[in-house]
Amino acid sequence: MHANLAAYCKDLEDWPRSWMGFPQDLLPGEKMVACFRPFLEHLIGLNLSRKTLRQHVDNLWMLGGEITRDLNETPSLRKVPAEALLFDVLKEGGPLLYHCDSEEQQRSFESTCRKLRRFLEQPPPQPCTPPQIPARKQKKRSGQNLWLRLRSF
Repeated sequence: MHANLAAYCKDLEDWPRSWMGFPQDLLPGEKMVACFRPFLEHLIGLNLSRKTLRQHVDNLWMLGGEITRDLNETPSLRKVPAEALLFDVLKEGGPLLYHCDSEEQQRSFESTCRKLRRFLEQPPPQPCTPPQIPARKQKKRSGQNLWLRLRSF
């Protein structure tokens, strides 16, 4: 785990068990955490305030719980790969929170979902390779050509 990530999400590895209603919830939960981890590391790299990062962490935990609840309510979703299920849920800006205390909480949750969707839609970073510098062509001087021709006699 990323050193800074541990400071904000000490229990990240336990999230799948906290969402679990049935044993079959564990694997999709682990896959969701694997999708969340690079996004969390990205957020940490943005130097956001500790409070803002904590809010995103809490929202991601709620997102995982909502998706796990959907899996339990609609068992056919278990056949959908976790990554595809996550992306499908994010298409609409995230689900409505089942246990939502306020409109502000829902807006914060939707903001995190939109950020996660944009992050997942980005192409992966390309490895840094130095630019290829073409070899310089040497100009032939007319005198040089004459000298080469004269030498060949």
